[in-house]
Amino acid sequence: LRQYADKEEVVLWMNTVGPYHNRQETYKYFSLPFCAGKKKTINHYHETLGEALQGVELEFSGLDIKFKEDVMQSTYCEIELDKPKRDAFVYAIKNHYWYQMYIDDLPIWGIVGEADENGEDHFLWTYKKLEIGYNGNRIVDVNLTSEGKVKLVPNTKIAMSYSMKWKKSDVKFEDRFDKYLDPSFFQHRIHWFSIFNSFMMVIFLVGLVSMILMRTLRKDYARYSKEEEMDDMLEVPEKYEADMPGSFNSCTVYLNEHVHSLCLCCFMFCEICHYCVTDNWRGSMLSTAIFVFAATSPLNGYFGGSLYARQGGRRWIKQMFIGAFLVPAMVCGTAFFINFIAMYYHASRAIPFGTMVAVCCICFFVILPLNLVGTILGRNMSGQPNFPCRVNAVPRPIPEKKWFMEPAVIVCLGGILPFGSIFIEMYFIFTSFWAYKIYYVYGFMMLVLVILCIVTVCVTIVCTYFLLNAEDYRWQWTSFLSAASTAVYVYMYSFYYYFFKTKMYGLFQTAFYFGYMAVFSTALGIMCGAVGYMGTSAFVRKIYTNVKID
Repeated sequence: LRQYADKEEVVLWMNTVGPYHNRQETYKYFSLPFCAGKKKTINHYHETLGEALQGVELEFSGLDIKFKEDVMQSTYCEIELDKPKRDAFVYAIKNHYWYQMYIDDLPIWGIVGEADENGEDHFLWTYKKLEIGYNGNRIVDVNLTSEGKVKLVPNTKIAMSYSMKWKKSDVKFEDRFDKYLDPSFFQHRIHWFSIFNSFMMVIFLVGLVSMILMRTLRKDYARYSKEEEMDDMLEVPEKYEADMPGSFNSCTVYLNEHVHSLCLCCFMFCEICHYCVTDNWRGSMLSTAIFVFAATSPLNGYFGGSLYARQGGRRWIKQMFIGAFLVPAMVCGTAFFINFIAMYYHASRAIPFGTMVAVCCICFFVILPLNLVGTILGRNMSGQPNFPCRVNAVPRPIPEKKWFMEPAVIVCLGGILPFGSIFIEMYFIFTSFWAYKIYYVYGFMMLVLVILCIVTVCVTIVCTYFLLNAEDYRWQWTSFLSAASTAVYVYMYSFYYYFFKTKMYGLFQTAFYFGYMAVFSTALGIMCGAVGYMGTSAFVRKIYTNVKID
């Protein structure tokens, strides 16, 4: 952590500039015709992989700032305002451009300028009044006041000035980011009410599942034990798993991706808690996520390889490749598509070619080999079939049933309750990512995640029970897709959020929003689907293990 000596150099980094309503549409600060200070010599700044992917473009401001040394208002450069430069500033002011700077990793935001009430004259803020708080030999607070409103007139010179005021502060270094948080937004009563509502839903669903297990199934077992012909009794449980060896093989890819994602979530939750009390946060979260995703690839391969082998799959190499590259291909494909739009816009979000090569190398030379090792271990250590009863090779015909018992209807309805348990939290998460809020209530997030898993498992168990009662053995894909349909409702909610909760506009921001919302929804669907399948699989195994077969 950085500690300064008196009169030691303090760097003011200029990051990006862009329209206020499009948070992700950012450009280099000096893409607007701003001028830099006179100081040119400074150590080179090294970007991390996460910063390159997030479009962080730190450039030296050229201002001479010394620790604890006040600077009266002084001019650091002049802008020769010709017509193209004036037009650029006018366009930025009309679109409410703002800029971001950093001092000692503390972000500072400022507005480029403003227009008069009629929108005819435009003014540029030319005076940056910086007030920096320090505690001992560390910087703990930064405030920017924009002053010096100057009318934009072609063929004139505009003087850009700044001042520095240092003051002692009682803010602890560990608490210096607290000013950026918004407790009144995240700890609103509606947030607590949503948690309570979801908790009551969990109690209801757990009670429903318990009733099925303790009362209804007991009657089913008694009915089976009274059957006179053993073949009739054995036929039902056998048929329920008849399709598993063939038709379910492709779903193992999604299940092992869930295990991979779950490990990533656990590691990232611990990492988030760590970064709550440290300040090396800019770009580090994404870099850590990439590292953890690559490092946990053996778990992905192990779970997928063992499950695929237990289902009798033979094309394990194909399964391994799909399991290794499903999520990376989905994320990278979306990112590279949006990258072409960013390059057309000359936005800072445009990923450099070297960074794209680095990400591809991680996929081919780290994720794939580790996945291969995990797959081989999974196939050899836990790849033997362990069905609770005999499985018929040829499934029997499925009898006709009512329309609401069809798998397609169950799939469509299965995601409603899981979505209902998280949609309030989705609003807070969306607002923190797409607007200007910093999400910090990770306890809420963890609790909602647990509630989502419990609700998903309970819903899929109930759906599967009614499906099996209708003598339909196609429970595997039904349980997976009924839980995964939660993602469809989340993506539909993202449309509502875009049109009614934001003021986003333009091709780049729209493509960025819906592209990454599709990635987020798909990943959530895979996670929910796998949770639903694993809970349902344990339920089916339990009820058929308890059926007495002489």
